[in-house]
Amino acid sequence: MVRLRSDLVWIPTFAILVAFAVPWPLWGVDRVVAGLPAWIWWHVAWLGLCAALFALFVRSGAWERGMGRRPESSDGRSGGPAPGGDRR
Repeated sequence: MVRLRSDLVWIPTFAILVAFAVPWPLWGVDRVVAGLPAWIWWHVAWLGLCAALFALFVRSGAWERGMGRRPESSDGRSGGPAPGGDRR
């Protein structure tokens, strides 16, 4: 399978998202913001960032290429499997 250089950017991006999913800088902090601990707000913001980056990942076509499929055409029809892929 051929990977585009832009697809390789997603590997460290998702590794960073996983690494910072745990609020390391807030360990031992008892700060409360708007009635909730600061680490909960960290998770809320982090999940929003993850959702936005995953939407970009899917829109870029990297998801389809990673699954061995061609991205859908502009008219909404799927291009089918990538050349040399499984044709069940």
